[in-house]
Amino acid sequence: MHDHAHHSAVAERGDADESLPEFLAQDYSRYDAESHDVWRILYERRMATLERTGSAVFFEGIERIGLSPDRVPDLADVNRRLDARTGWNAVGVGGFIPANQFFRCLAKRRFPTTMFVRSRAQLDYLPEPDIFHDVFGHVPLHSDLVFADFLQQFGALSAAADTEDDTTALARLFWFTVEFGLIRERGEVRIYGSGLISSQGDAANALGDRCDRRPFDLDAVLSQPFEIDHFQEVLFVLESIDQLFEAVDTIRRRKAMR
Repeated sequence: MHDHAHHSAVAERGDADESLPEFLAQDYSRYDAESHDVWRILYERRMATLERTGSAVFFEGIERIGLSPDRVPDLADVNRRLDARTGWNAVGVGGFIPANQFFRCLAKRRFPTTMFVRSRAQLDYLPEPDIFHDVFGHVPLHSDLVFADFLQQFGALSAAADTEDDTTALARLFWFTVEFGLIRERGEVRIYGSGLISSQGDAANALGDRCDRRPFDLDAVLSQPFEIDHFQEVLFVLESIDQLFEAVDTIRRRKAMR
């Protein structure tokens, strides 16, 4: 059902290792004609719908980081633009990394990105993230100043989470914002979460009649369980990206008071 993957549905406990993953250079020459073709097909197919359903924050991000349908993005070029604006960089990794390493990367404004492009045979279904999910789905928002600060704070909080409850709460916040977030713009609900940006089916569900769209409220989000293997029945709508930074700020203050 899903053609996207989730980085942090489950945070791994008891991981005392403070290291970061090994970052891989993008060997751009390895992308063949099929890779660029698959990127173009996915890009144009999603954009056809996102023109009506995508948020301004996503479209501004695409513009700022210079993504185009013509070819697989060159991360050196993306990062030159991104770093100058928010200090974020997309860094290559060899596939799944432990949740704790993922969070520590975010805390350092590094977004772990898989380098491979799915094959033409896997256009619609992919069990793991590829560069389309990671760069098209996630990275445009990292060029937004407020979202960039939110994601870094989120990473720092998650890397330091020391109870099961904290870990669960933060996983829910990530799920209902970074992966499946909605935002109201000019009176209409639009999508910004990467799981919705990169998946036609999930996006259609999120904006359809069967999804219960609720106003974003931190405590409501933190107490809302989620399941990863079917369409979401409940999602939350921001009125402004500022609410994301306020949310991590509130969590940080509450933790300091405990």
